[in-house]
Amino acid sequence: MKAKYQDFVIRDWQKRDRTESASVISTVLAEYGLAWEPTGADEDVLEVEKYYLTAGGEFWVIEQQNRIVGTGAYYPIKRGRNAVEIRKMYLLPAVRGMGLGKYLLQQLESAIALQGYQQIWIETASVLAEAVKLYETSGYQPATGVETARCDRVYLKSIL
Repeated sequence: MKAKYQDFVIRDWQKRDRTESASVISTVLAEYGLAWEPTGADEDVLEVEKYYLTAGGEFWVIEQQNRIVGTGAYYPIKRGRNAVEIRKMYLLPAVRGMGLGKYLLQQLESAIALQGYQQIWIETASVLAEAVKLYETSGYQPATGVETARCDRVYLKSIL
């Protein structure tokens, strides 16, 4: 993946991005009063190769002036039919409100569709109000079966 949006570059994660990506995610979680869970829900950020790359998924970073300001990822899951879960879609506060989140979601959806998947699942927490609004206005429907302890919402979108 290599895409530009305004002065942002969205690209594939590289090993050198591990610490900075984790920092972005833990910073955003703390902003909303959610715990960073390096041995639980966030272990995948520390082991991108295992959870994403070798599993058939992708993990992207968003850079602005060579600084990581966001992340977005997906990997195949057993839930649903020929499905993936979008995960780790986080943006630092300074880059929100510019349409970047919507653009990132659209790019993830396009990449997922190109791989032939039929369903996209997303888990989130109600406290992440901007994310909830983005998913709901992007055609995601509430579903059941939250699997991540800090999340209280799950969404599903079918793609052709």
